[in-house]
Amino acid sequence: MSTRKDKFSLKDKKFMELALNLASARKGLTGDNPAVGCLIVKNDKIISIGQTGFNGRPHAEDNAIKNSLENLNGAKMYVTLEPCNHYGKTPPCTDTIINSGISEIIYSMDDIDKKVKGKSFKIFKNKKIIVKKGLLKKKVKNLYDSYIVNREKKLPFVNAKIAISKNKLIYSKGTKRITDEDSDKFSHYLRYKNDSIMISSRTLNIDNPKLNCRLEGYEKFSPKRIILDKNLEISLVSYIFKSAKRNNTIIFFNKGNYEKIKTLKKRGIILIKSDLNKKKVFDLKVILKKLYILGTRNLLIEGGDKLTKSLIKERLVDNFYLIQSQKKISKIRSYKNFSSLEILKKKYKKKFANNLRMVKDTITIYKKKNV
Repeated sequence: MSTRKDKFSLKDKKFMELALNLASARKGLTGDNPAVGCLIVKNDKIISIGQTGFNGRPHAEDNAIKNSLENLNGAKMYVTLEPCNHYGKTPPCTDTIINSGISEIIYSMDDIDKKVKGKSFKIFKNKKIIVKKGLLKKKVKNLYDSYIVNREKKLPFVNAKIAISKNKLIYSKGTKRITDEDSDKFSHYLRYKNDSIMISSRTLNIDNPKLNCRLEGYEKFSPKRIILDKNLEISLVSYIFKSAKRNNTIIFFNKGNYEKIKTLKKRGIILIKSDLNKKKVFDLKVILKKLYILGTRNLLIEGGDKLTKSLIKERLVDNFYLIQSQKKISKIRSYKNFSSLEILKKKYKKKFANNLRMVKDTITIYKKKNV
């Protein structure tokens, strides 16, 4: 029998890279469940692939087995995460794999879920299936950064982004757009990959944003809208109010006019009354915990400088995307600097040594140092 110290061939690495790509494509779209990629190989030929279904089901292994048009006896499975071994809303993947006739399985890392962790390895060994683990573990662990935060901290994984000009301003009166078209598409890609998006009421009332995903074909993946609105100052002519549907908009507030509360509820907006801390502002970690309970797993912050700065100072952001335009904007009229840049550099590290270069803009990704 194989052990976790077994070596892997170049072909093994190639197949696991493909499984990793399949998993990455579903990251942020699988609800409570991790995004998993799976390949089935026979005679060094890929005969089937599978990914975790949208919202988490079916599982990748189950999809790969069902997708195969060939006999699986003697086949090898590559999967990014340890297959589940317990009954939940679906039967155990270990049972499906064992019954399929697959003779060898390679997975990258143990599931951190205590119900699963390490148990599948033993199940496969007991059934005389060759089982190996640890291939591309570092890369795959990076893929599961949000899943790890969700399970271990019971918090959403927080992605934040902000756009600045070449002279490090986030706003100048009269300037409508700082970034180029590619950066705008990237912003909508982030909305597609996060199940919720948060802004402050100030940003809502100044910018009147739509907060939806406008990538062609992906509009249905628009995130749930989360508004921090201490005194219920949301404009009733805003796009967010007019487009509110049942359960697609949540407002955290502390106090508000009774008639306005009634109007917002009638529109289908979820209102959550929340206490303020000693500084008379929301406790952001408490807000995040509440959002996790409500089902938010990947949260995008598109707030202004104030909200962004508070989250960075409290180290509540996991990944930060700094989009810098090559345009300088005017300081003649009222303007706003990005005040968190030095805090960001101190508390976070660059995830990539080389920036992501767009056509004109630059995107630098910062990652929390202890993640």
